[in-house]
Amino acid sequence: MAQVEATTERIIAAEPEEVIDALADYTDTRAKLLPEHFSEYEVLEGGSGAGTVVHWKLQATSKRVRDCLLDVTEPTTGQLVETDRNSSMVTTWTVTPAGEGKARAVISTVWNGAGGVGGFFERTFAPKGLGRIYDAVLAKLAEDVEDVEK
Repeated sequence: MAQVEATTERIIAAEPEEVIDALADYTDTRAKLLPEHFSEYEVLEGGSGAGTVVHWKLQATSKRVRDCLLDVTEPTTGQLVETDRNSSMVTTWTVTPAGEGKARAVISTVWNGAGGVGGFFERTFAPKGLGRIYDAVLAKLAEDVEDVEK
């Protein structure tokens, strides 16, 4: 089994602290950011940053649905890590400064892929598909936090 990785990033016109705070808000903000690929969203414990346990289903393709039960940690400032109890999937959200009043938001997900021919296709196509899903999440995040006369 080879490790599969999907990474997407976006520059957001907001302070890094505001961006990471929005991402860490699993009770309100995070649910608003998820596109139609996510369903059954539910906060089971906590709701803000480290110590949160959240559930959702991720339908990456018409045939592939992952039932995710995620433990959230904050190993460093500006970083959230979601570790799936149901698989080897780990998603890391990293927010860093990107100039005055801007933040770079990076989503990186890794998991142990399948072997053989199926694994080849997974390593080839899954990162692109997940990247498109994450682009939609980051676009909604930007809409939510960018200064537009709130």
